[in-house]
Amino acid sequence: MRILIIEDEARIAKRIERMTRDFFDKEVQILLCDSLDNGINIIDQHPIDLLLLDLNLNGEDGFDVLQNVVARSFQTIIISAYTEKAITAFSYGVLDFVPKPFDENRLSQAFMRFTTPEKQSSRDIQFLAVKKAKTIRLISIQDIRYIKGAGIYTELHLSDGRIELHDKSLESLEKLLPQTFERIHKSYILCWNEADKLIVEPGGKYSVILKNEEILPVGRSKYKEIRHKLI
Repeated sequence: MRILIIEDEARIAKRIERMTRDFFDKEVQILLCDSLDNGINIIDQHPIDLLLLDLNLNGEDGFDVLQNVVARSFQTIIISAYTEKAITAFSYGVLDFVPKPFDENRLSQAFMRFTTPEKQSSRDIQFLAVKKAKTIRLISIQDIRYIKGAGIYTELHLSDGRIELHDKSLESLEKLLPQTFERIHKSYILCWNEADKLIVEPGGKYSVILKNEEILPVGRSKYKEIRHKLI
């Protein structure tokens, strides 16, 4: 696992590094940098799994990093004293916002969100970002009917019929999306507002019919849970 820490105060950066190694293991690869430009260069050159980001980088805005890399496949945890920017941070799809000053317990809670798939009720994500050529397109969460796994990518199926390709995995998106979204199958995440009824097909297969009459498969292990929600 490769983790990048972007923090301009060396003492805090080393403290974050120590706590990170204590939570994960000594073999995790941790990269440190203290500026916006260096951070973006590292991300361009080295695929990372997790970004730990300060928002005030020698007067530069850490959000500029997110604007440049928002469509990448890694997760982001903000570590910042600027708590008034938490809502904006969650709208970028960050996994957590850890306010400074912080202790090891609070940072560990953020890491638990990274290592476990359970949904967090406090999310306020407003959009997902897809990258096309050199541009970033923001897709409103409200426009997504369902998400389908497509190899290392995912397909965002939108209410207007369009399909946008996203480079975060279903597992990564499952951690970020609001409670209105549910994993119904190994290859599908559904917005509950789009569900109409559950059907049982011959051979013990299950499906859900959407309000636009599309049919999606339902995993056997999810059938009882979904049946109760659609009653």
